[in-house]
Amino acid sequence: MSAQDRTRWDAVYTDRDAVPTPALPAVFHDHEDLFPHTGAALEIACGSGAAAVWLARRGLDVQGVDVSTVAIDRARALAEQAGVTARFEAVDLDDGLPPGDPVDLLLCHKFRDARLDGQIIERLAPGGLLAICVLSEVGAAPGRFRATSGELRTAFSTLDEAAAGEGDGEAWLLARRR
Repeated sequence: MSAQDRTRWDAVYTDRDAVPTPALPAVFHDHEDLFPHTGAALEIACGSGAAAVWLARRGLDVQGVDVSTVAIDRARALAEQAGVTARFEAVDLDDGLPPGDPVDLLLCHKFRDARLDGQIIERLAPGGLLAICVLSEVGAAPGRFRATSGELRTAFSTLDEAAAGEGDGEAWLLARRR
């Protein structure tokens, strides 16, 4: 992302007053039982850390990354307030995923960069779960950051699908690495 993108996202998070409640993104609520209770997790584009802190409360060793330093500061504060340990780092995902060991869960909510698909698959440990939800053209107007119909299933076809859906402008996938 450019410096301009970082500045824009910093402004978005600066304008948000409310502290988020730690929570799994709503799209995954019906499949919460698929999410591990132990192991390592990476959340990309973690924002203010609501999902990352929920995962840490669940028992996972969590790393969250986001381009916005304001969001990362808020995520750290949320983790401290919740009494959990999680690592947060400001990174430019245009440079790829940050280096690290394989994870048992990789969560990505409302961020899509197809250039990262291979890295996402490779970062998953055998049996690791990918939980991804993106904006979609299905049930919404086409747009620069919206996935086309079937895009997630195609991009992650080497994984074993556990659940998926498209509609109302969202596409999501839960899948495990073989």
